[in-house]
Formats: sequence, C-alpha cells, structure tokens
Amino acid sequence: MGVLDKISVYFESPWSWRDRKKLKKLKKKPLQTVEIRVKMDCEGCARRVRKSVEDMKGVTQVQVEPKQQKLTVIGHVDPDKVLHRVRHRTHKVVEMWPFVPYDTVPHPYAPGVYDKKAPLGYVRNIYDNPQVSSLARASSAEVRYTTAFSDDNPNACLVM
Repeated sequence: MGVLDKISVYFESPWSWRDRKKLKKLKKKPLQTVEIRVKMDCEGCARRVRKSVEDMKGVTQVQVEPKQQKLTVIGHVDPDKVLHRVRHRTHKVVEMWPFVPYDTVPHPYAPGVYDKKAPLGYVRNIYDNPQVSSLARASSAEVRYTTAFSDDNPNACLVM
C-alpha cells in the first residue's frame, strides 16, 4: 500500500506536478556577481581561467581582466563553488577579490589599507578585517589638522 500511495500522488492532478516544478525554480540561487583574484601571466592563463567556469551550471557571463588579475562571474551560482572550481581546474592560487575602490574607504592611505600590489584606484577592504579597520581611522588631532587648511574652513586664510 505504501508504494501505491506514493505513485498515486503523481497521477492525482496535473497541477500538483506543475506546482512542484515551480517550487523547484523558486529555490534557484539569486543572480549575483562573484569577483575572484587569480594570478594570470599570459593569454593562455586567461583562456584557461575563462574555460574553467564558462560551462558551469548557472553562469550567464564571464569577464577576465588579466591586467588586474581579476575574474568576474555573473549568474545564479554559489561563490564558494566558483572559487573551488577555478582552483581545482587551473591549479592556481585563488582568493575572493580583496579590494574596493579607494573612494569608499575613509582613509585610503592608512597603514593596512594601502597596498602596492592593488590595481590602480583600489585599496584593501578594511571592513572585512576588524584589526585593520581600527588602524584606518583618523584620530581627532589628525582631523583637526587636515580641516584647518580646508577650503570649507572660513578661518583658513588666517592660518596661512
């Protein structure tokens, strides 16, 4: 009787089968952008990195920027699976993109934030590491000195 009950569920009405398909589609991962840092030396490395994720299920777009050592994957994918796949297929050192544009950081040239190896216009993400974020804040004395010569300060002419 137990087997017949399970099989009869599929034959009761066509709507129940369609509802199951709709539920399956709803469980799909959301569209997201995954940025990964991969060391690429030549066009062959870039092609190998691109091919490692192109045929992955859920990937809609792949961008490789060899000068910035950056791989961008857009699609319905899990970031950890993309990271593992690139590492496994290319045998390269791979990590999540650790940089943010320097405009988003309050003090981009503080120790621990500025990185010589970062691409132009990028600094390390201080919000990921709490130890570095405490160093990247300016003290009240530093703020006073920098605002003393600001164009917004009406008394700046007197100081000069």
